[in-house]
Amino acid sequence: MSGDNRKVEPFWKKESVLKEEEMFSGLSPARGSILFLGRYTLKEVMAALAKKNFFREAKKKDLWPIKYQLDSSEYPVQRFLIYWKKEDPDRVIVDLKMREAEVKFAAPEKHGYKLWPQRCLLFEWLTLQNPRQSFDEHHRPLPGQSKPGLNLSKKILETFSYLARLIEIDALVAFPAYFHNALLFSRYFQFIEPIKQGQIKAIRKQFNHLPFRQLAWAVYLGCLKDEEGQVYEWQAEEQVYPFNDQLKEYLESKIYKEIARHVEKTIRFELDRELLEKKSHDQGILY
Repeated sequence: MSGDNRKVEPFWKKESVLKEEEMFSGLSPARGSILFLGRYTLKEVMAALAKKNFFREAKKKDLWPIKYQLDSSEYPVQRFLIYWKKEDPDRVIVDLKMREAEVKFAAPEKHGYKLWPQRCLLFEWLTLQNPRQSFDEHHRPLPGQSKPGLNLSKKILETFSYLARLIEIDALVAFPAYFHNALLFSRYFQFIEPIKQGQIKAIRKQFNHLPFRQLAWAVYLGCLKDEEGQVYEWQAEEQVYPFNDQLKEYLESKIYKEIARHVEKTIRFELDRELLEKKSHDQGILY
């Protein structure tokens, strides 16, 4: 299922031609359908993106016109793509894999906190990039990047938090594939595991003198070690953007905060600079 920007041109006007109740006409799930999350037409998803000014910002970056596509072949996992001008892998702007699921988080019970299963939207994959830019001395890659970033993650997250609230989802859940993703997401998300939350904050605090990109590569290349000399290896875990009171209460609870603070204050890491320089040189990585 795909379309182009002509379908969303009306939403560019300062006042939307459709009222909110008209844009989101059907909230009942249609299992196995071609609707996004089993509820929304592509036109409705485009309306939500327009409402959060995603297209306005894309146009400022000269990423216009756009094409978009929804792949439901692995439903309930769906892949939503936005392209610049035409549906070409080299012109991808947004590549999102998402599904709705009930999640029973293990961490709260491990720390003595009872949390009921949560209805969540899971980001299984999210790429935001500018296909019109290439890496150069001003735009160096982060681990996993093939194109410079888009700097529109806030708009995307605002859009899907908006949709999630409409269908009364309990939380957005991300599984950051890289350490730097976790740091970027931490502006909006918290790890459900307070130990992980404390680790991330400790690393950023202990190496705040390092440029963000250099720290990202140091973790990716295995150049960070703990006090016992073990390499710190990044493992993806659930980061959550909570909506319901129960989940918020857990993340603000005394036990969660005490564990996260204790880890942040006591854990220590060292950077093997010699190893970082060698691996960076061998792989031609520049910061």
